[in-house]
Amino acid sequence: MSLFAASAAVASSAAAYGYDTIRPVARLRFCGLRREALRLHSPRSTLQLVAARRSVVAAATAGNGAAASGGFDYDIVIIGAGVGGHGAALHAVEKGLKTAIIEGDIVGGTCVNRGCVPSKALLAVSGRMRELQDEHHMKSLGLQVSSPGYDRQAVADHANNLASKIRSNLTNSMKALGVDILTGIGTIVGKQKVRYGKVGFAENEITARNIIIATGSVPFVPKGIEIDGKTVFTSDHALKLESVPEWIAIVGSGYIGLEFSDVYTALGSEVTFVEALDQLMPGFDPEIAKLAQRILINPRKIDYHTGVFASKITPAKDGKPVLIELIDAKTKEHKETLEVDAALIATGRAPFTKGLGLENINVVTQRGFVPVDERMQVMDATGNVVPNLYCIGDANGKLMLAHAASAQGISVVEQISGRDNILNHLSIPAACFTHPEISMVGLTEPQAREKADKEGFEISVVKTSFKANTKALAENEGDGLAKMIYRPDTGEILGVHILGLHAADLIHEASNAIALGTHVQDIKFAVHAHPTLSEVLDELFKAAKVNTGVSHSINEPVAV
Repeated sequence: MSLFAASAAVASSAAAYGYDTIRPVARLRFCGLRREALRLHSPRSTLQLVAARRSVVAAATAGNGAAASGGFDYDIVIIGAGVGGHGAALHAVEKGLKTAIIEGDIVGGTCVNRGCVPSKALLAVSGRMRELQDEHHMKSLGLQVSSPGYDRQAVADHANNLASKIRSNLTNSMKALGVDILTGIGTIVGKQKVRYGKVGFAENEITARNIIIATGSVPFVPKGIEIDGKTVFTSDHALKLESVPEWIAIVGSGYIGLEFSDVYTALGSEVTFVEALDQLMPGFDPEIAKLAQRILINPRKIDYHTGVFASKITPAKDGKPVLIELIDAKTKEHKETLEVDAALIATGRAPFTKGLGLENINVVTQRGFVPVDERMQVMDATGNVVPNLYCIGDANGKLMLAHAASAQGISVVEQISGRDNILNHLSIPAACFTHPEISMVGLTEPQAREKADKEGFEISVVKTSFKANTKALAENEGDGLAKMIYRPDTGEILGVHILGLHAADLIHEASNAIALGTHVQDIKFAVHAHPTLSEVLDELFKAAKVNTGVSHSINEPVAV
């Protein structure tokens, strides 16, 4: 099992159904009080920075038009133009590397077209609907709203239009920098050789000094489940919002299932969760999951079955409802059959790595994932590194998040450019955009305790409530908790978990602290504007007690 809460949230249901560090840059310092940092605010410095940035972009664009080194067609060829491939491509051009990206579908991948982007549009609607429907909340603010409603097609159009806009932005950003966008299915045919092309058309073969696999993932559908795209569907179909069922079952209670429960209940549906493990939200910190159930599940039109598999799901047809046969997850005995209007399958995601030609270079996938080392270098069947071949994002399974893919891609380009770079996956945050939101970075409390027991150190836990935050109270949004797990002997931050208003935005102060190696005794002296939600984290850091003798002086920057 992964140590990361976000990965567990994605993979828990898939695993149950049988599918089963950034190295700090030298001389980088962290301190907001340094005169050098303050100089950045002068008009002259700002103009210098803008000019420098423009010169870098101009040089990068010119570099991508030049011939690749070593007689290759390209310095880097990226297979897959999702968020990970896009991030790698832009960074490669900035480094002066001649770059091409191959895409067999549409630019943007899962995140932009069938994932995080359109889902945020639907969640924006559900958040406003939920607020308008809460008569008590509106009255407490002195507002009167009568009969809020929605136009389903207009909501669906909002999600689709957002995806189209972001997809266009990604495409234009690559074209503007001179990245060659090659259309077709990419296949590795040999060392540093890639063939691409559309079905029914002539194929092209190109050479590259380095190849990056960034092909992403697809929804995982367990055996026995029949998908018709109308009454039994995955998140790919759900984001089109072609209907709002009166009663929908959601198979899997990870962050995908949770977000869709937020959307459907706000739009009037009743929801039933089907979870294979013994508790809902198994990938989250247990204390946060318990609070989330009290806030996000219990008050809403949601019921649930835990410890059961959906062994067979039959789509609605001939006037009959969707049938879901449930069996005990341990004994495999039949428990009951649900009859619902629709079923959303949210049991995790599977890597999209078929057809890559990995057999041509002696690479064997592991449950579909491409094996890589800590530097995202692909490993062959004998456990050796395949030179000049990398894999990033969902296809390697390290952390199935779009921004993790982008960070891995940037890390790989740094290595190709001659700067060794190892990404610290424990510093990568994750978020669930329910209302209120959930966010996390690092270890859960049970994971931290397990690590402490193995390595022989103590941990401490501190918590703060949104009920003590002025800004949250002004919004009448006092439900929420922030929690930090840390080492009292060193002040190292092991994990931070937040449930509350704008939790997805608040988590980054903690994730950046972990990435930069900043300890509690240092960050507690940072100043936060009042009154803001950021003070939830401020109070959390200040509540931590670090053993005497390990604190740094606030007048000296902390080398990380």
